[in-house]
Amino acid sequence: MDIRRLEVFCKVVEMGSFTKAAEAVLLSQPTISEHIKTLEELVGERLVDRLGREALPTPAGKILYRYAKKIIQIKDEAVQAMAAYRGDLAGALHLGASTIPGTYILPRLIGLFKQRHPEVQISIHIAGTKDIAEAVAEGHQELGLVGSQWKDRRLSFERIFSDELVLAVPKDHPWTRESTIALERLAEEPFIARHRGSGTRMVTYEILENAGFDPARLRVVAEMGTTEAVRQSIKAGIGVSILSRQAVAEDVAYGTLAVVPIQGVVFRRPFYLVKRKGREASPVCTAFEEHLRTHNHEADFSAAPFSGD
Repeated sequence: MDIRRLEVFCKVVEMGSFTKAAEAVLLSQPTISEHIKTLEELVGERLVDRLGREALPTPAGKILYRYAKKIIQIKDEAVQAMAAYRGDLAGALHLGASTIPGTYILPRLIGLFKQRHPEVQISIHIAGTKDIAEAVAEGHQELGLVGSQWKDRRLSFERIFSDELVLAVPKDHPWTRESTIALERLAEEPFIARHRGSGTRMVTYEILENAGFDPARLRVVAEMGTTEAVRQSIKAGIGVSILSRQAVAEDVAYGTLAVVPIQGVVFRRPFYLVKRKGREASPVCTAFEEHLRTHNHEADFSAAPFSGD
């Protein structure tokens, strides 16, 4: 059973499309189809159903997918182990990250890591905290960086960075003429929330509750799947929201959004490394974890000032 064919099969399952899988692995679509056909002949079962443009694994395909991921993981670990034996560091690392760390923390730190280890290939999957936690638990990503802890006995969480959330409002909002506002006034304005499962939302609601404000009192007019969608909605005058300081830093510097302090409330939240318990880390993963710990002071945004605030 050729490992390359298994990699192609897994990519088809993960992307749900022969066309997208072909683009991802730099092969033609007929070649992708031939790899899948060969695998199906080998195992004696249909593995993928084509439903229009969508490709879905059959029950047999779901079984093979689970084992194929393990085979590919072992292959990657073997390559990395041999490279480590030679004194090199090479191989692939699949990371998961929630929006803020994936957008504002990891790219720069990955760049620094790649300068020292150019043979390492790192991919980042950015999604909500819940999705990243599940992906790590299922073995799709070896390491995750998320903004809140998720209850799952299969996972371990380690606090590594800090962030600050701020109340962001349109640039001409009446609150911008006040030095601070009372927490109770959050109930007065239309509020734009992140989607359920978002680390930003979970931490925000927890801090509000601890401060004596019931999040159910928020006048939620929209739930957004991305931080970018929230930012643009605030600028469009749809409502106010609580977002990462880093996410709105550029808007504040250019005067397209404003930040308003809330009396007596500081929205600080940690970021966590999430790993699956009992999974032996690959050499690349171990090295990258150490890299993150070494540079964690550079990625701590809990007290970082705005250049235009």
